[in-house]
Amino acid sequence: MARRRKDDQPLEPDFVENIVDINVEDEMQTAFLEYAYSVIYARALPDARDGLKPVQRRILFSMKELGLRPDRNHVKCSRIVGEVMGKYHPHGDSAIYDALVRLAQTWTMRLPLVDGHGNFGSLDQGPAASRYTEARPAPAALLMTASLDEDTVDFVPNYDESEQQPAVLPAAFPNLLVNGASGIAVGMATNMAPHNLVEVIGAARHLIAHPDCSLDDLMKFVPGPDLPLGGQIVGLEGIRDAYLTGRGTFRTRATVRVENVTPRKKGLIVTELPYLVGPEKVIEKIKDLHQAKKIQGISDVKDLSDRTNGLQLVIEIKNGFNPDAVLEQLYKLTPMEESFGINNVALVDGQPRTLGLKELLKVYVDFRIDVVRRRTEFRLAKKKDRLHLVDGLLIAILDIDEVIQVIRTSDDAGEARGRLMQVFDLSEPQANYILELQLRQLTKFSRIELEKEAEELRKAIEELEAILGDEKVLHKLVSNELADVAKTHGTPRRTVLLEASGAPKTAATPLEVSDDPCWVLLSSTGLLARTTNADPLSDTGSRKKHDAIIGAVRTTVRGEFGVVTSSGKVTRLSPLELPTIVPTNDAPALSGGAPLAAFVDLPAGEKVLALMDLSPDAPPLAIGTAHGVVKRVNTDYPNKDSFEIITLKDGDEVVGAAQPSSSTAELAFVTSSAMLLHFAASTVRPQGRAGGGMAGVKLAAGAKVVWFGAVEATDAVLVTVADSSGALPGTGAGSVKVTEFAGYPGKGRATGGVRCQRFLRGEDELIFAWAGSMPRAATSAGVAVELPAADTRRDGSGVPLTGNLAAIGGSIGNSDVGSDVGSDVGSAGQPDGVDDAGVAPSEDE
Repeated sequence: MARRRKDDQPLEPDFVENIVDINVEDEMQTAFLEYAYSVIYARALPDARDGLKPVQRRILFSMKELGLRPDRNHVKCSRIVGEVMGKYHPHGDSAIYDALVRLAQTWTMRLPLVDGHGNFGSLDQGPAASRYTEARPAPAALLMTASLDEDTVDFVPNYDESEQQPAVLPAAFPNLLVNGASGIAVGMATNMAPHNLVEVIGAARHLIAHPDCSLDDLMKFVPGPDLPLGGQIVGLEGIRDAYLTGRGTFRTRATVRVENVTPRKKGLIVTELPYLVGPEKVIEKIKDLHQAKKIQGISDVKDLSDRTNGLQLVIEIKNGFNPDAVLEQLYKLTPMEESFGINNVALVDGQPRTLGLKELLKVYVDFRIDVVRRRTEFRLAKKKDRLHLVDGLLIAILDIDEVIQVIRTSDDAGEARGRLMQVFDLSEPQANYILELQLRQLTKFSRIELEKEAEELRKAIEELEAILGDEKVLHKLVSNELADVAKTHGTPRRTVLLEASGAPKTAATPLEVSDDPCWVLLSSTGLLARTTNADPLSDTGSRKKHDAIIGAVRTTVRGEFGVVTSSGKVTRLSPLELPTIVPTNDAPALSGGAPLAAFVDLPAGEKVLALMDLSPDAPPLAIGTAHGVVKRVNTDYPNKDSFEIITLKDGDEVVGAAQPSSSTAELAFVTSSAMLLHFAASTVRPQGRAGGGMAGVKLAAGAKVVWFGAVEATDAVLVTVADSSGALPGTGAGSVKVTEFAGYPGKGRATGGVRCQRFLRGEDELIFAWAGSMPRAATSAGVAVELPAADTRRDGSGVPLTGNLAAIGGSIGNSDVGSDVGSDVGSAGQPDGVDDAGVAPSEDE
């Protein structure tokens, strides 16, 4: 508003208002177009000539200006980022550092341009901050900036016109195809796959020699992308579409092989994953699918990757599942198979274009030919300038005395320059060069060197002129230089190309068998197996000689069973994971079973005691401990892979477990002091899993329980083995006694019981006991041991052992069919006599 005088008259205004009315819609369109132009041309899209975005180009140029080289020390990435941001790239440091990191990541770039030192991230994690990492140019970066100072490309001002930067790098190899690119602009995006350097250069050389070649001719050299971490590409139709039109899709798959991860279990070993897919992403997806029960047949997933062996993802497959069918499920439901959409958008002459393979190669070849032509012209001019100076110097040397006289008699340098030009017919550059010479360069030897140099310069000029004078020679030079690059920096193809995936195996029902009834058997040497025999232990007369069956449970193939350990824990397993024993007229030979250690991982010293039925209608489990505690467990078992069934006191452990199905079953204890106590199972009230049990047998001082189980008195026998407490296991003589179980009267719970064997001289305790029907004894190696005939004396002494008795198995009529001693069945190591595969030798072998 204009000021006014006291008489209210307006004064002359200090300024003139200039308000321009504009259309908001027009202003919005203009501002948006400027923003879109900036994003498209200055940030997101690569140039088709050198394959670099502006920030990447500025990073490589700044590293060259800083004097960094592959054979020199790394420098802090913060220094490089600061140099780029301060001089050339007016954007945030995080964007510059992210671009620098990508240029160094071997899983992103097929031919990395930056050599990083420090934590540059992984497929699953980001890099460390720029102040913690260091970098220097990789050897391939020198190819991108080679001959940059020979007028090969145009330079443009930076953002504030204080510096000059290259509009494009000379690029001695087709970087855009080799390393690919990805970026999102405004209204458009680019996504280009990496390729093999040798293949791309082969196609480029073929295009130089045959400009009219077809796409099929070029695809003989470049059959498809070559991803940095390998993997498989399935289906090539999408690749051909992309090479033809610039757009297409292909599927990438992980490289997987099927191996035995344990002697009895197979697994999928993943050594290569699809492009930019990390192992943690795959593991997380598999776990989610498993919890949602959308995938079956996988028991465990382990990441064993390291710097030495590279990627190694182990996916364990449950027994009974087809590994190939499970693999098809993984391809379908997890990132182990992903689609890659090719969208070859790049800048050509400042305009975004979608290019096929031939167009991409042609743009690069034309650019490279222009670079080599400009470089040749620059070198030719330099050679001619030097030859001109050398010719003038040779003239001066021939009349050196007169030259010196002319210079000495001149008043100043300008007069000397003019007189030299007049007397010796020299040009001004020649005269200036002579005036700047040192006297030592005017010797006779210098003349010989100058004549030799002049001859070499004329020869070089002739070669350079021949290159510029013939397009064929120029093209051949470009082709040969590309061949040298491929020879020096090329690597073999990593990605396997597959025409089609083939007929996939159905994974709808990946089971080998239906949910039929079966028996799960456990041998004394720690072998597990399943069989469909109605009663695999009933025919003792026709059984082959093999290790004793100490555990058996009836279930179904797709059901579940439990493994009871001495620490009072139960591990849940599926029969489907176990090898199947084909039923025969004889009982099954468990030499075909799988080692228990393949399914249950137990600490050293902990033993597997029995197998149990986990079905809801199964009878309660009865367990006895070394301190004489008895417990029956309620059947409300949790849906966990492992759970506890008793709270043990310090120093105590479970010595036996059984599931008595009959109402007449008796629970029996045998102690080391040779006392037997049995009482009705119904006298023990079932407790919850956290309960500590109740008193079962009263122990003498220093005694402990050596056996606990459930027994049907009919046809049952008691087997006891006495020895010296000071003898090492397996070294004492020992005596064994077999008596009728019915001869021992029952006593009330928590009493001492009755004596069951009299000790001989040198014997002071029972080291082993077992009760049940149809006993079958075996050594720790599974070899049969003959038992003596039944003794009618209830408290009589035993007879000497005929072998190192380690286990006894009996009829399946008893819930607890057997017992073992002296071997840690299911512990971290195998028992004596068992080979590395967990197979015990038999007498038939």
